[in-house]
Amino acid sequence: MSMDPPQQLSVGTLLFIAQRAFEEEIATALHEQGFQFTLAQGRLAARIAQQGSRLTELADAAGITKQSAAYLLKELERSGLVLRQPDPSDARAQRVLLTTRGLAAQQAARGIEQGIERRWAQLIGAANFARLKSALEDLRPHLDRHQGDSD
Repeated sequence: MSMDPPQQLSVGTLLFIAQRAFEEEIATALHEQGFQFTLAQGRLAARIAQQGSRLTELADAAGITKQSAAYLLKELERSGLVLRQPDPSDARAQRVLLTTRGLAAQQAARGIEQGIERRWAQLIGAANFARLKSALEDLRPHLDRHQGDSD
């Protein structure tokens, strides 16, 4: 039996654990409200800008191939959460938009996010949570190559 001290987790691992828990809680609550999608579909849909997004923009923002994004969007279309329309600025392209149902899912997700944040603030204390959020906001301009794409 090893007597080595327990290894501390990296910041990246800790952020991943928190992000995964956040994402899974949102997906579970949305599924309970009747919105059906996979986590991969939800990650892509979350990146759709209010005015719509092109497939290539979504694929780039999600870090996946255009083919993977097209497959996920096809499934989201079948679920009634997104639709495609011609891009008014480029006749060869299409824009992906959230449907009324997709917008309802997005609005529900924002409410769920607020509830998670309130609960986490209770778990670690409001001051600690505010510092955590502030530190992450300070890091964002240095790390987020998609800042401003969709929030």
